[in-house]
Amino acid sequence: MQNNVLILDFGSQYTQLIARRVRELNIYCEIHPFHNIPENIDEFKAVILSGSPFSVRAEDAPHPDLSKIKGKLPMLAVCYGAQYIAHFNGGSVEPSNIREYGRAKLSMIKAEESLFKGISEGTQVWMSHSDTIAKLPENAIRLASTPDVMNAAYRIDKEQIYAIQFHPEVYHTTDGKQLLENFLVHISGVEQSWTPAAFVDTTVQALKEQIGDGKVVLGLSGGVDSTVAAILLHKAIGKNLYCIFVNNGLLRKNEFSDVLSQYKDMGLNVKGVDASVRFLEALKGISDPEKKRKAIGNAFIEVFDDEAHQVKNVDWLGQGTIYPDVIESVSVNGPSVTIKSHHNVGGLPDFMKLKVVEPLRMLFKDEVRRVGAEMGIDKKLLGRHPFPGPGLAIRILGDITAEKVRILQEVDAIFIDGLRKWNLYDKVWQAGAILLPVQSVGVMGDERTYEKVVALRAVESTDGMTADWVNLPYEFLQETSNHIINRVKGVNRVVYDISSKPPATIEWE
Repeated sequence: MQNNVLILDFGSQYTQLIARRVRELNIYCEIHPFHNIPENIDEFKAVILSGSPFSVRAEDAPHPDLSKIKGKLPMLAVCYGAQYIAHFNGGSVEPSNIREYGRAKLSMIKAEESLFKGISEGTQVWMSHSDTIAKLPENAIRLASTPDVMNAAYRIDKEQIYAIQFHPEVYHTTDGKQLLENFLVHISGVEQSWTPAAFVDTTVQALKEQIGDGKVVLGLSGGVDSTVAAILLHKAIGKNLYCIFVNNGLLRKNEFSDVLSQYKDMGLNVKGVDASVRFLEALKGISDPEKKRKAIGNAFIEVFDDEAHQVKNVDWLGQGTIYPDVIESVSVNGPSVTIKSHHNVGGLPDFMKLKVVEPLRMLFKDEVRRVGAEMGIDKKLLGRHPFPGPGLAIRILGDITAEKVRILQEVDAIFIDGLRKWNLYDKVWQAGAILLPVQSVGVMGDERTYEKVVALRAVESTDGMTADWVNLPYEFLQETSNHIINRVKGVNRVVYDISSKPPATIEWE
């Protein structure tokens, strides 16, 4: 039996956060849709049921077959999961008279219960539901209450099923991490062995076994994900890794030459390919963001197919896909609704005849950085802000032209260089500029102008799943705005995006 945790996704916006909190405990976990439970349950030592936007009373509510799990593995049911367990085991769930959303305090806790070890009455929790558990199943024992929620937590006697109406995964739940540790470590007996060093060792060995003497073509972007993937593959197969850095015409200013220089001292076999004309032609006249992503993805595949033919007997295409890419690209009826497609998720066309290897597929962004640090990758590179695979194409709203790319490259360079100059770069998780499909009236000198508007975006986050806008100094924003308007021909207005994720996303497209 492995020390893995299974998270069943019922469509909650917080499901990825559950996984993040579990990983923070140095415990490996996987998210699977509720209707696609893995066949081999013996790989797991505990199961967590997520929340959901559904009501258990609705006809179309998620209704999984838990017969392989109940009574066999410890289970923690969160929010919808708690209501589901109650509803289908003799209890009752009813609409709440008071919409239970936001902060609450646990006014009663059974302190002797293992689930609440080290957690005191009065601790803050986060509620997010419109139904409430009016009656517990007959074999259930109430563990906690709030002033408004009688059955805030309970367990099913003799079945190792624990259920909570609140969300332990969000930061608003003060002792949420402690509760998860109590369930996973003290109740389920899961070992805390998921560390960067362990990941490197097991992944390198797995890559050796998976690839053997095969050759891998990998696309480098200069970013954290592809670089860490490259070093892992290099450790496993050495000279059989062929790295390609493609200039898609949508990179940041001078990025093509700068990145190639960056890789010179890393021991990687890297070839630079300038395909900017090819990508811009593929994007001509396309404004829809999803079509842009598809066009760029298809162009990448074509470029890699061309380059793969330059390497004799190449077998594999390496990719820097990370876990949020995988989850956000899965679309089922309810859970994990597609937010956007990812150009590096979803397999390859038959004509390419290459197998895909994705060494980071199960890692979150912050875990990728820790793995990179474990392997000695330069801190400056690991601290580089995330940059979208489609590049500036999804930061130019509307159709793509070479002139628009030029404008945005200049704006972006002023913004990013300014963050470095003001020692703000490392305090920001991701920053960039967006070229808006609107023009505004302005005055320069004595002349009226009618030019483009750019939006600046800077957010703080751990892994990109949630993000808050950064309160940058007014003096910095003033200086940056002045520099952009004075130095970038075609722009006469600068705005700053103060939207958080959710409800907004980090990128505009």
